Amino acid sequence: MQHKRHPQPIAIAVPVPRTAPGHLVILAALVALALALASLASQAHAFSFFGGPQEVKAKAGAVTLPLSEVSDGKAHFYTYKTGGKAVQFFIIKSKDGVVRTALNACDVCYREKKGYSQDGEFMKCNNCGMRFHSNKVMEVKGGCNPSPISRTLSATSVTIPEADLKAGVAYF
Repeated sequence: MQHKRHPQPIAIAVPVPRTAPGHLVILAALVALALALASLASQAHAFSFFGGPQEVKAKAGAVTLPLSEVSDGKAHFYTYKTGGKAVQFFIIKSKDGVVRTALNACDVCYREKKGYSQDGEFMKCNNCGMRFHSNKVMEVKGGCNPSPISRTLSATSVTIPEADLKAGVAYF
């Protein structure tokens, strides 16, 4: 008896497209970068992460800024360059209505160069986490309190002596 042969099906292997492990690494790196940027932005001395503090220049021995620019209750950060260093400071109109000025540094944590960020009515040290009520800026000195700098006010402006900013260079 003779067997009838049936044709055997032929299996054809088709490669399945796969995501290369490299894509997962890139995706993980992008997520990590986004988280790092968000963390930095939340601590970035309360100024715009991408723009940084506004650079100011002295004229006639002083830095003068419009009062209208700093009267919103938010800390405004500035940089004054002198002797190859950038002296950072901030101006805030506290809840009690006083315009206050201080270096973006303190006697304790200045070596870390992290400065302060605003947390509601408080200025928070970005290094040690201590918080200082904005009503006390310029009134309480030493320790981790923001280092005060003098200023004069007019009906339209805040003026900070250039000499006081130059004296603050040791913090930066």
